[in-house]
Amino acid sequence: MEEKNNDYTYNPFHSRGCCNAPKHTTMCDKLKLHNYTKLDSYNWLKNIEQPKNKQIFDCVEVKFKNGRKDFYKITDDTEYIENEIVAVEGIPGHDIGIISLVGDIVRIQMQKKNIDPKSGNLKKIYRKAKITDIEKWIISVENEDKTMEKAKLIAASQKLEMKLNDVEYQGDNTKAIFYYTAEDRVDFRNLIKLLAEEFKIRIEMKQIGVRQEASRLGGIGTCGRELCCSSWLTNFKSVSTNAARVQQLSLNPQKLAGQCSKLKCCLNFEYDCYNDAIKDFPSTEEVLITAKGKAVFNKTDVFKRTIWYNYENDYSNFYEITVENVKEILSLNSKGEKISKLEDYSIKKEKKQDTENVISQDDVTRFDKK
Repeated sequence: MEEKNNDYTYNPFHSRGCCNAPKHTTMCDKLKLHNYTKLDSYNWLKNIEQPKNKQIFDCVEVKFKNGRKDFYKITDDTEYIENEIVAVEGIPGHDIGIISLVGDIVRIQMQKKNIDPKSGNLKKIYRKAKITDIEKWIISVENEDKTMEKAKLIAASQKLEMKLNDVEYQGDNTKAIFYYTAEDRVDFRNLIKLLAEEFKIRIEMKQIGVRQEASRLGGIGTCGRELCCSSWLTNFKSVSTNAARVQQLSLNPQKLAGQCSKLKCCLNFEYDCYNDAIKDFPSTEEVLITAKGKAVFNKTDVFKRTIWYNYENDYSNFYEITVENVKEILSLNSKGEKISKLEDYSIKKEKKQDTENVISQDDVTRFDKK
């Protein structure tokens, strides 16, 4: 049998959602497009029949490199479909992208992002890409890697405190956008002059955060799967240590930090669930008063709905008590009453009593048989 060669062949169009460079066509294969794109769009209204007399929504969503998306206005009667390569308005000139969404789903997306479809600031979609447009697009995309290598050498010669992460050429090969990260403000005016002289194009610099850098570079997380930011995550919300604290996680920076050296985005995934679960939990600052002394909070098991307490100055014995029993003890304390000891309310005590009851019932059954 012949062995299959599974070696990966690098393709600069993968970051734009194309399985390969378009040839003699202005459409991308939908199946292969989905396999390679980072941030795919699903049109859940596509199979829903619309009223016949309803006018088609006059805006479309177009995607570019690394999941960059934008909305464009249709100014003529041309009908566009998903996965079609189009020429859109650029600054200056025109850019080439792939239509990701059409129809009423675009209206919903624009409402979600607070973008007015009737705004005069929306860029226009010019036309379906011609073969000449695609040929220019292919040349510009293939130049990106070489441009990035040279640009890094030029930036290093200027000794600037910045890191170039990525470059994106405009579809008409007249402008290049350089993405960079930097801790402080950087004066890159001289760098722009050098880059413009070297590549003979218009240069634009865009600063991004370390999270966006990780999403562009990609990688494997500690969970063993592809990074969420490079596969499906579109919004980067701030993550605080309170999210880890609510989920009873150890505040260890080495374990909580992702590949971007910031707190992992996944800490926010279950934060709301934990936050809702502990709404009726008593405050951790509450002290339980017993005849044996005061008991202080130790830890919480959120979904088991239990809280661990220990007596002051006694860190060898811990007692697991249900939230309902803790509330009962606090209610008695508020009335000036004390319980005898925590052991009476401990879950282990209850389990022991249940075991004794079972044994005594078995004994009765055995004696009855005799």
